[in-house]
Amino acid sequence: SDPMSLRIALLQADLRWEDPTANRELLSGMIDKIRERPDLILLPEMFATGFSMRADTLAQSMDGPDVRWMQDVATRSGSTVTGSLIIEENGRYYNRLLWVSPNGLSGLYDKRHLFRLAHEQDTYTAGTTRPVFRLNDFRIAPLICYDLRFPVWSRRSSAYEYDLLLYVANWPEKRGHAWRSLLPARAIENQSYVAAVNRVGADGHGMDHRGDSVVLDYRGEVISDSEPGSPSVLEATLELDPLVRFREQFAFWQDADRFRIE
Repeated sequence: SDPMSLRIALLQADLRWEDPTANRELLSGMIDKIRERPDLILLPEMFATGFSMRADTLAQSMDGPDVRWMQDVATRSGSTVTGSLIIEENGRYYNRLLWVSPNGLSGLYDKRHLFRLAHEQDTYTAGTTRPVFRLNDFRIAPLICYDLRFPVWSRRSSAYEYDLLLYVANWPEKRGHAWRSLLPARAIENQSYVAAVNRVGADGHGMDHRGDSVVLDYRGEVISDSEPGSPSVLEATLELDPLVRFREQFAFWQDADRFRIE
């Protein structure tokens, strides 16, 4: 495929609560319906379980069935697959996004901002690094759900370290206005494409999710959006050339504030 374009598919799924086998089956069925092979398939946050704090019973190792399933999907489809899982490593639990290419696992990101309202920080260990993955000629920065509320973490301290900002989420509808407002803000302030995938349906705590998965351009305008509340596969193709031209024309980064994160 053309390295200057990136075809993505976002799986807005009605996840089954704490049922990895059912979710793998559900997501496989959605992936089978994608007509044209995407370069990148995006799965929601904690796609195997929903947003659960029961890591002691649900966590898997890095060679557990969910990670193996991601590798199988990537190999079979020829697409890179990403999404987050409950992972146990060295006696700690992580809300960990995995970046799985057809050649195998090639990167990971541990959620930095753990969701205090759900006491996520009491169960999981926060990540400290902000990786940038490469796919075709795109540089891609992955983030998870609550990270969206923290603009400094989404930002980079030098000019344009990424071209696409990804968010995978279980973001409940009762705070949906924040989701729908902050995603365009992140695209605008970083002059970057944004792709955000969220689940639909109720979780095990009765929290309802509307999805509102969306792909935005570097102006914060919608390229592709989903039917609120219903499971769907959202597809979009991103082009690098217009992004580069836009950044040259509106070089706002030259006036950006310098900072470092502690």
